[in-house]
Amino acid sequence: MHQITGRIVDLRNRRIYPGELTIEGDCIAALREISGPVPERYIMPGFTDAHIHIESSMLVPSEFARMAVRHGTVATVSDPHEIANVCGLEGIEFMIQNGNTVPLKFFFGAPSCVPATPFETAGAVLDAEAVATLLDRDDIVYLAEMMNWPGVLNRDAEVMAKIKAAIDRGKPVDGHAPGLRGDLAGRYAAAGISTDHECFTLDEALDKIKAGMTIIIREGSAARNYDALHPLLGLHPDRIMFCSDDKHPDDLVKGHINLLAARSLAQGYELFDVLTAMCIRPVEHYNLPVGTLKPSDPADFIIVQDIQEFRVEETWIDGKCVYGKGEVNFERPDVQPVNNFTAYAVRPDDFVVPAVEPGAASEVRRVIVAHDGEIVTGAESHALHIRDGKVQADPERDLLKIAVVNRYVQAPVSLGFIRNFGIRDGAIASSVAHDSHNIIAVGSSDEDLSRAVNLIMQEKGGIAAVHGDAQRVVGLPVAGIMSAAPGGEVARGYEALSAMARSMGSNLHAPFMLISFMALLVIPKLKLSDKGMFDGESFRFV
Repeated sequence: MHQITGRIVDLRNRRIYPGELTIEGDCIAALREISGPVPERYIMPGFTDAHIHIESSMLVPSEFARMAVRHGTVATVSDPHEIANVCGLEGIEFMIQNGNTVPLKFFFGAPSCVPATPFETAGAVLDAEAVATLLDRDDIVYLAEMMNWPGVLNRDAEVMAKIKAAIDRGKPVDGHAPGLRGDLAGRYAAAGISTDHECFTLDEALDKIKAGMTIIIREGSAARNYDALHPLLGLHPDRIMFCSDDKHPDDLVKGHINLLAARSLAQGYELFDVLTAMCIRPVEHYNLPVGTLKPSDPADFIIVQDIQEFRVEETWIDGKCVYGKGEVNFERPDVQPVNNFTAYAVRPDDFVVPAVEPGAASEVRRVIVAHDGEIVTGAESHALHIRDGKVQADPERDLLKIAVVNRYVQAPVSLGFIRNFGIRDGAIASSVAHDSHNIIAVGSSDEDLSRAVNLIMQEKGGIAAVHGDAQRVVGLPVAGIMSAAPGGEVARGYEALSAMARSMGSNLHAPFMLISFMALLVIPKLKLSDKGMFDGESFRFV
């Protein structure tokens, strides 16, 4: 038995009182209000990330857990979509089994879109039958984000069969419909989809709330929608949850959902509204066996020094202190990696863009326009110089080459041009490239592009940068998208690569996170897959 005293944060009754919490086994036996002085600390429910791809932390679940519990996270609603696109069912099983080796509560969904589109090469296919089989499992708690919004609007038979499988089993369906407004948002929600984390304007979010959806406000490493959407906390506090979606390791060192709690209070929002959205609503929406500070609940809670900054002193899960006194109190398990990576060498000639008219001085080409802090892109057209019959990148005008290299079979390199990465000399590359995780690279020359890609080929997955004679790579041997190394070590390697990218001229907040979304075809507007340039609004190659 454990007895802990402090100020109890009772979210359901919207009050804070001096009290004593009694733990027996893995549950809360009693909560008792007491008179007299108590330690100046706050006992409150732990945080739940309402939507995250653990893979995007570049850490396996067991290592992600060691970092997240430091920030008061006790549970995540996790879509294993990334590893499923690489390794299929074997990858999902890896995530579940590895997550089960640590105390943090990972709740995985059945990926709904593997592959995300038929317009790219992925490593697996999960059809409606496979999704239904996954949803039969007790450890699969929801249907993960339905990215194929055109399929939903057109009531595609395969898409609707996946949604029906979840509804028939009483499991919620997550949405993913960036920019959908008005009647279209209503039709999307009417298919049985209950959430959306892709809103990037307040009006869009209000349309989706009107249609009956719950909005998950996202603040990740690349996509940052908090500034646009936080007024929802005042307008519709009962229809809001919070998520990170994609959290790279250097950002995870600094904090998790606790940072959004502090930020929301600094904006002037009501404490109980903020914490309910972050600690209770995800548990209720997804029917999770996570404690919310009630008698007979699992003893999942955190102790914080204050309720402004949420500096975490202790994190408890199932009646055990898993983090306290600055230390994580559980062991690292052995990890047996899974992977699906065909390594082969590429050459500078593989990155040549032939001119349509070799004798011309220039040629107009479509150009992807990247936006810092957003996964949506723009589209422009620019005249690019031709030399020796080859269309050239123009780093002086920030017009760089972008390439996608197939990681599953040896195939021609897909090429295009991109603006706003700012690299003047060199290249960056990554095999973390949503959703199929082929290798994506941006650079100023064919030679640098090939060097960066070959570094990743040698590691069978990773992130890399080259600049002059310098080169650096962080290997990601688990499915080509994760590492089993200690989180701090991966974070330091990631920070060094980001610093190298900035030394090459990039002003992006998170260049390696942003590049990972430049092949994400389900997000408008212009993206590049291993099969060519793709318009995410018209859903066709251009």
